[in-house]
Amino acid sequence: MAQVLYVHPDNPQPRLLKEAVKVLRAGGVMTYPTDSSYAIGCMIGNKSGMERIRIIRGVDDKHHFTLVCRDLSEIAKYAKVDNKQYRFLKAATPGAYTFILEATREVPRRLLHPKRSTIGLRVPDHAVAQALLAELDEPILSMTLSLPGDELPMNDAEEIRDRVEYCVDLIIDSGHCLLEPTTVVDLTGEVPELIRVGCGDPVALGFDV
Repeated sequence: MAQVLYVHPDNPQPRLLKEAVKVLRAGGVMTYPTDSSYAIGCMIGNKSGMERIRIIRGVDDKHHFTLVCRDLSEIAKYAKVDNKQYRFLKAATPGAYTFILEATREVPRRLLHPKRSTIGLRVPDHAVAQALLAELDEPILSMTLSLPGDELPMNDAEEIRDRVEYCVDLIIDSGHCLLEPTTVVDLTGEVPELIRVGCGDPVALGFDV
Protein backbone atom coordinates (compact mmCIF):
# COMPACT_ATOMS: atom_id res chain seq x y z
CA MET A 1 0.00 0.00 0.00
CA ALA A 2 1.29 3.44 -0.95
CA GLN A 3 2.52 5.97 1.58
CA VAL A 4 0.40 9.14 1.39
CA LEU A 5 1.87 12.59 2.02
CA TYR A 6 -0.49 15.55 2.41
CA VAL A 7 1.52 18.39 0.90
CA HIS A 8 0.24 21.97 0.88
CA PRO A 9 -0.40 23.01 -2.75
CA ASP A 10 1.08 26.50 -2.35
CA ASN A 11 3.56 26.14 0.53
CA PRO A 12 5.00 22.60 0.37
CA GLN A 13 6.41 21.39 3.68
CA PRO A 14 10.19 20.76 3.33
CA ARG A 15 10.08 17.76 5.67
CA LEU A 16 7.51 16.02 3.45
CA LEU A 17 9.46 16.82 0.30
CA LYS A 18 12.54 15.18 1.80
CA GLU A 19 10.43 12.11 2.58
CA ALA A 20 9.13 12.00 -1.00
CA VAL A 21 12.64 12.21 -2.45
CA LYS A 22 13.77 9.44 -0.13
CA VAL A 23 11.08 7.20 -1.64
CA LEU A 24 12.17 8.10 -5.18
CA ARG A 25 15.85 7.49 -4.45
CA ALA A 26 14.97 4.08 -3.00
CA GLY A 27 13.48 3.06 -6.38
CA GLY A 28 9.90 4.11 -5.73
CA VAL A 29 7.14 5.17 -8.10
CA MET A 30 4.95 8.11 -7.09
CA THR A 31 1.95 10.16 -8.19
CA TYR A 32 2.29 13.91 -7.82
CA PRO A 33 0.45 17.12 -8.81
CA THR A 34 1.36 19.36 -11.73
CA ASP A 35 -0.10 22.45 -13.39
CA SER A 36 -2.19 20.19 -15.64
CA SER A 37 -3.30 16.87 -14.13
CA TYR A 38 -1.57 14.55 -11.67
CA ALA A 39 1.46 12.71 -13.05
CA ILE A 40 3.13 9.38 -12.28
CA GLY A 41 6.90 9.32 -12.09
CA CYS A 42 10.20 7.85 -10.92
CA MET A 43 13.91 8.63 -11.22
CA ILE A 44 15.59 8.57 -14.63
CA GLY A 45 17.72 5.49 -13.91
CA ASN A 46 14.88 3.43 -12.42
CA LYS A 47 14.32 0.72 -15.07
CA SER A 48 11.86 -1.29 -12.98
CA GLY A 49 9.99 1.92 -12.16
CA MET A 50 9.65 2.66 -15.87
CA GLU A 51 8.15 -0.76 -16.49
CA ARG A 52 5.75 -0.38 -13.55
CA ILE A 53 4.58 2.96 -14.93
CA ARG A 54 3.99 1.45 -18.37
CA ILE A 55 1.97 -1.38 -16.82
CA ILE A 56 -0.11 1.01 -14.70
CA ARG A 57 -0.75 3.23 -17.72
CA GLY A 58 -1.36 0.27 -20.04
CA VAL A 59 1.10 1.50 -22.69
CA ASP A 60 3.98 -0.12 -24.58
CA ASP A 61 7.59 0.94 -25.04
CA LYS A 62 6.67 3.22 -27.95
CA HIS A 63 4.85 5.61 -25.62
CA HIS A 64 6.91 8.71 -24.78
CA PHE A 65 8.00 9.43 -21.23
CA THR A 66 8.54 13.09 -20.33
CA LEU A 67 11.45 14.52 -18.37
CA VAL A 68 9.91 17.01 -15.96
CA CYS A 69 12.60 19.63 -15.34
CA ARG A 70 13.09 22.48 -12.89
CA ASP A 71 14.15 25.14 -15.40
CA LEU A 72 15.59 25.89 -18.83
CA SER A 73 19.17 25.12 -17.81
CA GLU A 74 18.11 21.61 -16.87
CA ILE A 75 16.32 21.18 -20.19
CA ALA A 76 19.52 22.18 -21.99
CA LYS A 77 21.40 19.35 -20.28
CA TYR A 78 19.08 16.73 -21.73
CA ALA A 79 18.07 18.29 -25.08
CA LYS A 80 19.86 20.05 -27.92
CA VAL A 81 18.54 23.60 -27.89
CA ASP A 82 19.55 26.24 -30.44
CA ASN A 83 19.02 29.98 -30.00
CA LYS A 84 15.62 30.04 -31.71
CA GLN A 85 14.36 27.11 -29.66
CA TYR A 86 15.73 28.69 -26.48
CA ARG A 87 13.79 31.90 -27.10
CA PHE A 88 10.62 29.88 -27.70
CA LEU A 89 11.14 27.83 -24.53
CA LYS A 90 11.94 30.91 -22.45
CA ALA A 91 8.62 32.47 -23.44
CA ALA A 92 6.68 29.29 -22.66
CA THR A 93 8.17 28.06 -19.39
CA PRO A 94 7.17 27.37 -16.75
CA GLY A 95 3.78 26.25 -18.00
CA ALA A 96 1.51 23.38 -18.98
CA TYR A 97 3.42 22.53 -22.16
CA THR A 98 5.50 19.53 -23.20
CA PHE A 99 8.18 20.06 -25.84
CA ILE A 100 9.63 17.43 -28.16
CA LEU A 101 13.35 18.05 -28.69
CA GLU A 102 16.38 16.15 -29.93
CA ALA A 103 18.00 14.45 -26.95
CA THR A 104 21.60 14.80 -25.80
CA ARG A 105 23.79 11.87 -24.77
CA GLU A 106 22.77 12.49 -21.16
CA VAL A 107 19.46 10.76 -21.94
CA PRO A 108 19.51 6.94 -21.72
CA ARG A 109 18.64 5.36 -25.06
CA ARG A 110 15.71 3.45 -23.57
CA LEU A 111 13.95 6.80 -22.92
CA LEU A 112 14.15 8.00 -26.51
CA HIS A 113 11.63 7.77 -29.30
CA PRO A 114 12.75 4.57 -31.08
CA LYS A 115 13.12 6.18 -34.52
CA ARG A 116 13.87 9.85 -33.91
CA SER A 117 16.17 10.11 -30.83
CA THR A 118 13.81 12.68 -29.35
CA ILE A 119 12.55 13.22 -25.81
CA GLY A 120 9.64 15.12 -24.29
CA LEU A 121 10.52 17.76 -21.69
CA ARG A 122 8.54 20.22 -19.61
CA VAL A 123 8.88 22.77 -16.79
CA PRO A 124 5.73 22.76 -14.63
CA ASP A 125 4.23 25.87 -13.06
CA HIS A 126 3.18 24.19 -9.80
CA ALA A 127 4.67 24.85 -6.38
CA VAL A 128 4.75 21.20 -5.28
CA ALA A 129 6.28 19.91 -8.51
CA GLN A 130 8.88 22.69 -8.47
CA ALA A 131 9.77 22.04 -4.82
CA LEU A 132 10.11 18.31 -5.49
CA LEU A 133 12.43 18.97 -8.42
CA ALA A 134 14.54 21.33 -6.33
CA GLU A 135 14.86 18.76 -3.54
CA LEU A 136 15.64 15.92 -5.96
CA ASP A 137 18.06 18.08 -8.00
CA GLU A 138 17.35 16.22 -11.24
CA PRO A 139 14.35 15.67 -13.55
CA ILE A 140 11.50 13.30 -12.76
CA LEU A 141 10.75 10.70 -15.44
CA SER A 142 7.00 11.04 -15.84
CA MET A 143 3.78 10.33 -17.69
CA THR A 144 0.34 11.86 -17.30
CA LEU A 145 -1.62 9.84 -14.73
CA SER A 146 -4.46 8.20 -16.59
CA LEU A 147 -5.52 4.57 -16.43
CA PRO A 148 -6.49 2.17 -19.24
CA GLY A 149 -9.98 2.96 -20.49
CA ASP A 150 -10.07 6.46 -19.01
CA GLU A 151 -10.80 9.34 -21.40
CA LEU A 152 -9.39 11.98 -19.05
CA PRO A 153 -6.32 12.11 -16.80
CA MET A 154 -6.71 11.93 -13.02
CA ASN A 155 -6.95 15.13 -11.01
CA ASP A 156 -8.36 14.06 -7.64
CA ALA A 157 -6.03 12.62 -5.00
CA GLU A 158 -8.78 10.67 -3.22
CA GLU A 159 -9.72 8.89 -6.45
CA ILE A 160 -6.03 8.22 -7.06
CA ARG A 161 -5.79 6.56 -3.65
CA ASP A 162 -8.83 4.40 -4.42
CA ARG A 163 -7.48 3.25 -7.77
CA VAL A 164 -3.67 3.01 -7.56
CA GLU A 165 -2.65 2.83 -3.90
CA TYR A 166 -1.57 -0.80 -4.32
CA CYS A 167 0.36 -0.07 -7.54
CA VAL A 168 2.62 2.82 -6.45
CA ASP A 169 4.87 3.52 -3.47
CA LEU A 170 3.91 7.13 -2.80
CA ILE A 171 0.89 9.37 -3.38
CA ILE A 172 1.37 13.10 -2.90
CA ASP A 173 -2.02 14.57 -2.04
CA SER A 174 -2.20 18.30 -2.76
CA GLY A 175 -5.89 18.48 -3.54
CA HIS A 176 -7.37 18.89 -6.99
CA CYS A 177 -5.45 19.67 -10.17
CA LEU A 178 -6.78 20.64 -13.55
CA LEU A 179 -8.34 17.94 -15.71
CA GLU A 180 -6.32 18.21 -18.92
CA PRO A 181 -2.97 16.90 -20.14
CA THR A 182 -0.31 19.33 -21.33
CA THR A 183 -0.23 20.97 -24.73
CA VAL A 184 2.48 19.26 -26.81
CA VAL A 185 4.74 21.15 -29.23
CA ASP A 186 7.38 19.56 -31.49
CA LEU A 187 10.42 21.83 -31.77
CA THR A 188 12.59 19.51 -33.89
CA GLY A 189 11.59 20.97 -37.26
CA GLU A 190 12.14 24.31 -38.96
CA VAL A 191 9.01 25.73 -37.33
CA PRO A 192 7.24 24.65 -34.10
CA GLU A 193 4.49 22.09 -34.73
CA LEU A 194 1.44 21.82 -32.48
CA ILE A 195 0.95 18.10 -31.76
CA ARG A 196 -1.76 18.20 -29.08
CA VAL A 197 -3.91 20.95 -27.61
CA GLY A 198 -4.24 20.60 -23.86
CA CYS A 199 -4.05 22.73 -20.76
CA GLY A 200 -1.43 25.19 -22.03
CA ASP A 201 -2.83 27.93 -24.27
CA PRO A 202 -1.46 27.38 -27.82
CA VAL A 203 -2.40 30.93 -28.85
CA ALA A 204 0.07 32.26 -26.27
CA LEU A 205 2.79 30.43 -28.23
CA GLY A 206 1.75 31.96 -31.54
CA PHE A 207 -0.38 29.12 -32.91
CA ASP A 208 -3.57 29.99 -34.78
CA VAL A 209 -6.18 27.53 -33.49
